[in-house]
Amino acid sequence: MTVSERTKMAAGEWYSCIDDELEALRVTARDAQFEHNGLPPRQRGNMGPALRALLGGVGEEARIEAPFHCAYGFNLFLGDRTFLNAGCTILDTAPVRIGNGTLLGPNVQIYCAEHHREATGRLAGLEIARPVTIGDSAWIGGNAVILAGVSIGEGAIVGAGAVVTRDVPANTTVVGNPARAVKRR
Repeated sequence: MTVSERTKMAAGEWYSCIDDELEALRVTARDAQFEHNGLPPRQRGNMGPALRALLGGVGEEARIEAPFHCAYGFNLFLGDRTFLNAGCTILDTAPVRIGNGTLLGPNVQIYCAEHHREATGRLAGLEIARPVTIGDSAWIGGNAVILAGVSIGEGAIVGAGAVVTRDVPANTTVVGNPARAVKRR
């Protein structure tokens, strides 16, 4: 029996992103984002209806400013009062869980996919998906980049422009590229 690329992606195994089923899911996500990003703010409210329906979970009063981009949407879970500012990009090939009251600044990027290290693997579209988790009441500064497999603890602060390559403990402030701890509360 052949295992689908989507099944491999969900299992955290190497899969090919060059796949008809995955492309159809990305098209569905792009359609929902197009609606969300194109609606006037008063009509969009906290989130366009197609985008809300696409996401894996949306807490009360969660808000996504336009423009917004995600790869699939169904792997994105937002807690209550979560706020994603304009320009956020979330490549949710694996689950991305963002806690209650967490704030993402403009142009924050979250990447769950890691491409193959060998050129032949990259040419074949091989990648592996690793989840990202951000705890409650965290603050992710504008233009920060969070890489695959990272967990950011409750109350943590990621400085603007930081590139987070490792887990961030709760109540810790990190800055820089790669992000390093500068303060623990």
